[in-house]
Amino acid sequence: MNSITDIITIPFGYVLEWLYLLTDNYGAALVLFALAVKLILLPISAKSKKSMMKMSRMAPRLKALEAKYGDDKARYQTEVMKLYKKEGVSTTGGCLWSLLPLLILIPLYQVIREPMVYMMHLSAEHAQEIVQLMLDKGVDLGSNAYYHQLAAASRIGEFLPQIREAIPELANASLTPINFTLFGVNLGLVPTWRFWTLAGWAEIGLFLMPLLSAAFNWLSMWATQKFNSSVATNNRGEQDEDAAATLNKSMRTMNIFMPLMTLWIGFSFPAGISLYWIAQSVFGVVQDFFLTKHYRKIYDAEDEIRRQEAAEEAAREAERERIRAERRAKLGDVADPNTSRKKLAAKEKAGRGPAVEGKLSPEEREALRTAREKSDEERYFSGIEDRPYCRGRAYKAVRYGRDTGGPGGYDLSDEIRAAADAAAEPDDEPETAEGGSEA
Repeated sequence: MNSITDIITIPFGYVLEWLYLLTDNYGAALVLFALAVKLILLPISAKSKKSMMKMSRMAPRLKALEAKYGDDKARYQTEVMKLYKKEGVSTTGGCLWSLLPLLILIPLYQVIREPMVYMMHLSAEHAQEIVQLMLDKGVDLGSNAYYHQLAAASRIGEFLPQIREAIPELANASLTPINFTLFGVNLGLVPTWRFWTLAGWAEIGLFLMPLLSAAFNWLSMWATQKFNSSVATNNRGEQDEDAAATLNKSMRTMNIFMPLMTLWIGFSFPAGISLYWIAQSVFGVVQDFFLTKHYRKIYDAEDEIRRQEAAEEAAREAERERIRAERRAKLGDVADPNTSRKKLAAKEKAGRGPAVEGKLSPEEREALRTAREKSDEERYFSGIEDRPYCRGRAYKAVRYGRDTGGPGGYDLSDEIRAAADAAAEPDDEPETAEGGSEA
């Protein structure tokens, strides 16, 4: 092995060679290679799809958190991470796995660029010798030396005798030329963006390959978002289109960047890369459709449970409101019977109680009277209105010969006043000097 990348590129070369021999068509081999990659990565793609759908599903709850903690960014981020942890969602799971097809594109590009090394299994030195032999014979292999192997691999059959003579090690080697043509378009050539220089279908078709690649890449991303948004439901199991639209806004940059990158790659590398990317996008849409259908069954069942729970809660709330309405109709402006006696007394003292007292039953009037008395007692803990500073709850007015006249109290004020008056009155019979009374 010449480098660490050979661990991937050599197996890719054998697979692509086998598919080419199977179909006798280089374009079909690339399409089947893209399908094989999709099937191999299906478990990983399913995991990525599930993670992205969970993210979309949580969009309404994320929107609610933003409305609740929008002013406190730190608290909002904390609550979002708690929600992710509770739901078992990785913020990077969906994005990282979706990058795998792009990482596969790098070694595949090397296999496509050097078919004599990876599909014909020649050494890099022998491949370079063959390229140089053709150049010496005056063969036009293109202006870009980086892709000379592609041009040489398609014309190697024309120079087999010269190659065997110049390189004795290849005397018995099977050197079969590779046909890169698909529908009249040479997939081994690099498209040009100078459309005004195009002449004939071969060049026009080559120009269209990057455009189709970018278009199908955008279609794949649009379909994925559309499928994911279909599971964005709130806690009542209802689809929240506003939350889904907000989530899709955050992906707009990616929706623009990825197709543009695909377009740039298409006009910078051989057309075989564009064909592979087109196949990947088409298979991606089909895969997303079936994965969404699979997970929708699970999420639809969850939504049905949520809708049932929401309906039951709505029924319970309606029953509670019905009971409250009956109480209001019966009691008028009186507070709920469960309201504390202190609050009832406060409403009566404010002037609202007497207006409706005639509507109360004897038991309710007695409860209201008791509440008034209790409120008066609690207002002045000592029981003496003109001595509010006597706030000890253990204070009893009868200990000091005073009381407010409340139930169970003892009023000594009359006796005290009578004794004071008697002490102030003069005697009816004044005494004489001898101690007797006047006649």
